Amino acid sequence: MQTQTLETPSMNVFEQLESEVRSYCRNFRTVFHKAQNAKLWDTKDREYIDFFAGAGALNYGHNNRKIRDKLISYLLEDGVTHSLDMATHAKEQFLSKFDEVIMKPRGWQYKVMFPGPTGTNAVESALKIARKVTGRSTVISFTNAFHGMTLGSLAVTGNAFKRKGAGIDLPHSVFMPYDGYFGEDVDTIHYMEKLLDDPGSGVPLPAAVIVEAVQGEGGLGAASDDWLQRLELLCNKKGIMFILDDIQMGCGRTGPFFSFETSGIVPDIICLSKSIGGYGLPLALTLIKPELDAWKPGEHNGTFRGNNLGFVGASEALDYWKTETFREQIEGKATRIDSSLRRMIERKPELKGKHRGKGMIQGIAFEQPGLAERLSELAFESGLILETSGPCSEVAKLMPPLTIEISTLEQGLEILEHCMNQLAAEEASS
Repeated sequence: MQTQTLETPSMNVFEQLESEVRSYCRNFRTVFHKAQNAKLWDTKDREYIDFFAGAGALNYGHNNRKIRDKLISYLLEDGVTHSLDMATHAKEQFLSKFDEVIMKPRGWQYKVMFPGPTGTNAVESALKIARKVTGRSTVISFTNAFHGMTLGSLAVTGNAFKRKGAGIDLPHSVFMPYDGYFGEDVDTIHYMEKLLDDPGSGVPLPAAVIVEAVQGEGGLGAASDDWLQRLELLCNKKGIMFILDDIQMGCGRTGPFFSFETSGIVPDIICLSKSIGGYGLPLALTLIKPELDAWKPGEHNGTFRGNNLGFVGASEALDYWKTETFREQIEGKATRIDSSLRRMIERKPELKGKHRGKGMIQGIAFEQPGLAERLSELAFESGLILETSGPCSEVAKLMPPLTIEISTLEQGLEILEHCMNQLAAEEASS
């Protein structure tokens, strides 16, 4: 496996004109130009395998042809693009199809709210409605959580670096230890329940608990089904709204459409975004149990709630979920990823890697600082795009499109193994 030596496109325009806040383009220093499913090409026609998938916004791949054809047809027919929250045919079709394909087979009833175009909009609206319904202000979230970059979402996000960017105190949140945070021997639900029961703990009865079933940005920690079930039971017992943030993990990333389905829980509120738009188009949903839908008209507003191209793309993407076939394909690919990563870890014990994640979001956690970031660098040099995760960027994270071809998946895993060998060689010589 040879490192690519083609000329790198200039980054001058971005360095001169774009804000210093830019981040991903600092790690992937090229100018991308074309994309198809799980591959990208830059302006010098260098090819990359994409194990990043828009941070989970491209579960159905780049330029999914089936969805693209539907979008082009809609545009050519002068379909409505922007509509605030007015009724449109595109929205009607999406709501009906989402109910038919996703809600009814699960026996669920949720009101669908369109809070704005991004995941943090979904979280903000969930926090607001929970506070409105309960009359309480505090929200419990968990260590290593990530829920968004606006102030309300950031207040329930654990990462110190991201929180610092707010520039102000982030109140009305209390953090509890996530499943496994203190190791396997500590029952963190019992810990949480003890604090809520004890009038001397200083922890008020919260309006809501917000949680991810798998912590995508927090290091790929995954909550057990039992832990989620007991968390739901505790919320029900205490009259606490149970919010499940499925923004990165939903739409099949862990196998089923929702990441928490195997646990059998039914959250009060579910947040979806990223891949719900089908084509990487901005769209977010807040699913609210009907009895909690206490909004007054216009009480939560936003110019870009009515992204009709997002409705069209989302409707077409739901076809993948009409049968169990797509889920079975995801599980087959996930098994290949799992076995490959465990083999890499076993073959290079000196790197002290540990397997993390589930489904088609898995990774390798390293004890030594900087190894995951170096692995990502080596991978990019070899034509593979993957990011890091965790509070110290200690996890090399794989999340390819769910539609990735088996041959491309295998090729990407081969590149990653080559880079692991290269990383081990570097460490041995240092």
